[in-house]
Amino acid sequence: MSRIGKMPIAIPAGVTVEVAENNKVTVKGPKGTLERVLPAEMNIAVEGAQVVVTRPNDLKKMKSLHGLTRTLIHNMVVGVTNGYEKNLEINGVGYKAAKQGNKLVLSLGYSHPVEMIDPEGLEAVVDGSGLKITVKGIDKEKVGQYAANIREKRAPEPYKGKGIKYADEVIRRKVGKTGKK
Repeated sequence: MSRIGKMPIAIPAGVTVEVAENNKVTVKGPKGTLERVLPAEMNIAVEGAQVVVTRPNDLKKMKSLHGLTRTLIHNMVVGVTNGYEKNLEINGVGYKAAKQGNKLVLSLGYSHPVEMIDPEGLEAVVDGSGLKITVKGIDKEKVGQYAANIREKRAPEPYKGKGIKYADEVIRRKVGKTGKK
């Protein structure tokens, strides 16, 4: 039995979970509404103040889908109640970020500023120093993807650590060249 899959998902107050045909799950909460079509093989049932996911048989594919389905629903419930955020840090001389309306403008040592428009439902917040970016939203997958897209514009390099990194990321450093003997 899937250890994660068999755990029921508690539905907090102010959150409604609806399961339509084809396992289309809609979660409404104080921060917004999320919809997702989940694997049709799984049985999703709302029992009182919790959601229970069960699988039809013990095939390997069903076992893996069981835990995935439960986690996806749990992430939707957490998203509409608390939301998600990813923190990024910018390291490097002259590297900085700024906001212009819904546009994130990054100065990353290129000959031009890199401009990124916030996707719908997400918001990138830059702190006063311009060295910290926080991506906020209710969909965990979209928050992570947008943060990865920002990091990709100038990933940290291993010699000086310059670039955009996640706040909790540790960069493996390398030793530079040595001179003549």
